[in-house]
Amino acid sequence: MINSIIFDPLLPLTVLMALGGVVVLGVVLALWRGLRGWALRGCAGLVVLLALSGPSLQQEDRSPLSDIVVMIEDVSASQSLSDRAVQSRVAADKMAAAITARGNIELRRITVVDGEGDEGTLLIGALNDALSQEPRGRIAGVIAVTDGQIHDLDVPTNLPAPFHMIRSGYATDWDRRLTVKNAPAFAIIGEPITLTLRIDDIGAAPQPQGAALLDISIDGGPPQRFSVSIGQDIDVPLTLPHSGRNVIQFTVPTAAAELTDRNNTSLIQINGVRDRLRVLLVSGEPHAGGRTWRNLLKSDSSVDLVHFTILRPPGKQDGVPVEELSLIPFPTRELFLEKINDFDLIIFDRYKRRGILPLIYLENIVNYVEQGGAVLVAAGPDFASADSIYRSPLGRVIPAEPTARVLEEPYLPVVTDLGQRHPVTANLQSNGEWGKWLRQIDVVTTSGDTVMEGADGRPLLVLDRVGEGRVALLASDHAWLWNRGYDGGGPQLELLRRLGHWMMKEPDLEEEALTANAIGQTMRITRRTLAEDIPEVTIAAPDGTIATQRLDQVEAGKFEGTFEGSEIGLYRLSNGEQDTVIGLGPAAPSEFVNTIATDGILAPIIKATGGGAHGIEDGLPSLRNVREGRPATGRGWIGLTPRHAFEVREVRLTPLMPSWLVLLISGLFIIGAWLREGQR
Repeated sequence: MINSIIFDPLLPLTVLMALGGVVVLGVVLALWRGLRGWALRGCAGLVVLLALSGPSLQQEDRSPLSDIVVMIEDVSASQSLSDRAVQSRVAADKMAAAITARGNIELRRITVVDGEGDEGTLLIGALNDALSQEPRGRIAGVIAVTDGQIHDLDVPTNLPAPFHMIRSGYATDWDRRLTVKNAPAFAIIGEPITLTLRIDDIGAAPQPQGAALLDISIDGGPPQRFSVSIGQDIDVPLTLPHSGRNVIQFTVPTAAAELTDRNNTSLIQINGVRDRLRVLLVSGEPHAGGRTWRNLLKSDSSVDLVHFTILRPPGKQDGVPVEELSLIPFPTRELFLEKINDFDLIIFDRYKRRGILPLIYLENIVNYVEQGGAVLVAAGPDFASADSIYRSPLGRVIPAEPTARVLEEPYLPVVTDLGQRHPVTANLQSNGEWGKWLRQIDVVTTSGDTVMEGADGRPLLVLDRVGEGRVALLASDHAWLWNRGYDGGGPQLELLRRLGHWMMKEPDLEEEALTANAIGQTMRITRRTLAEDIPEVTIAAPDGTIATQRLDQVEAGKFEGTFEGSEIGLYRLSNGEQDTVIGLGPAAPSEFVNTIATDGILAPIIKATGGGAHGIEDGLPSLRNVREGRPATGRGWIGLTPRHAFEVREVRLTPLMPSWLVLLISGLFIIGAWLREGQR
């Protein structure tokens, strides 16, 4: 039971002060006039003022409350190193037993796991959440059992009690770490980029070593091994071998007795892009579609176009002097012999044999295709003639043979069933009907895939792979009608864009491809194929375990599925003859960038609250009570601040000056003053 006197004035304080001034003035006046009852008059006024202030006796029935200690247990990934998990769990259990044994203390045990994605250990955020659910006036202390590697120290916190750290790990721990800096997300194919690598020995490393081995592997291929210096930045020049995603894996072999090999490997994924597309356009006699081809190619700023048109065949005799035929000699030898491999695509637009290009040049184009080049033939009536380029060395790579028949009739180009599954023409006809074309060269396919048909189901667009290269045959010279909007037009620009990217072997346009994209630890697997069905995808995890994943068809020729990876690292996927690799997780996980246990990160919070840091390997500290504001740590002990919190169960108020008592006392003082002054 706690007793106290409280005041509840019946009048505002300013009024009470004014009345007090009147009482003082009356007493002073009585003194000045020599009245002997001035003291009794003053006492009467004082009693009235005291009564107006409303004094009461407050009696509280209080129930003491227990103190609260918050214990944060770090079970993040870095706590799984060595035997830290067992070490921390045993230490937390012993500290919990010691805390509860003291009596009048409630223990709140909070577990901190890894943050989402690669956020690391968010210990301060978890502590703030725990404190927000408890009354601050009852918090006697905070104890964190952790290795000290936290990643949200910038989160503001205001602790009402000492913060203590119980540190896991050992003084002899050491680790070898690989770091890759300034890795770009994109790079131009064929142009070198420079990555900066660094290998560090952190912690109590054994006898210093000057060098370490480094393995570099691209797309899961056989690694190349190098010897590099430890503790120094190393510049590694790299040239991407292909477009699309390039997965580069850097690995340092595991050293004896180091904490973990999780930071010995770094996976870098860089998308390879082409700087510019170099196109050689060879036009035969001028026609309405020639300018359309040129304008379409020149409209793309990423295309470097070399275009020449044969306006005057050698056999034409019109008396024009040779020196007036062109401003400069045309460099046919340079283009078709010396620099042909510099071009990404060669287009023959209504070209026929006229003796301009010797057969050796055309033979060289065949070699160019077989070694990885690309040729597109836009056929006109000349393709069906005796001078057709099919009747040259190029015939060995062109996927269809002309029948010498030219169809001069309106027809509607359509995508074949196979074309619906081919990425060049898939979904191309989704925006309604196309305009008609008016001419088609009749051909018979000898190889390749027919993805578009024309009049009476005849092949219109045939795609083929020859050696390492690719060839496309468009059996009409009327594609330009779409560009002019004839009969409603059509997607000529989109068709040519897809066709060009397919011939450039862009991964998104491959008809047989297995790709995977990662979102966190989830990969979305996509399989493109011309087949009707596919087997399950086989997935090899970084630890060597094998899993299978079924893919569902989402559209013609496209199958998709998702797979959840259980660990960070390089995954190998295969499906039929297709295979790919993908890296899940960050290149350098936050939990394994720094693996050595430390109290340096939490030192500012520990110092600000008067707490302490103690290593588990040195023995657990004992518990003591300390007054608020005093140091709460010492050699082998940590302190808790008793809060002496309580809960008020009942409050009783008893007025000290009831009205009858005030009237009686003040009346007696006034009568006494009157009697004393009357004696005079």
